[in-house]
Amino acid sequence: MLDSLRTLIQRGLRTLIVFTPWVAALYTLYWIDYGQIWTSETAHRGKMSVAILVLGMGLSFLIQSRFAKRD
Repeated sequence: MLDSLRTLIQRGLRTLIVFTPWVAALYTLYWIDYGQIWTSETAHRGKMSVAILVLGMGLSFLIQSRFAKRD
């Protein structure tokens, strides 16, 4: 029973760690839009948004890959 609880907590923490870069990228985009740092006239806004999302998702993928290698 205690071992299964420990496994469940470890899996939850790993999931939290894996999704952190992706959520941070989404929050960064939200913060930039909410603070009106970017407007619709900002040059290359779409490209920068895609780059931020790719960075967050890529880091999440690399962290997940690292965890999968260890197991």
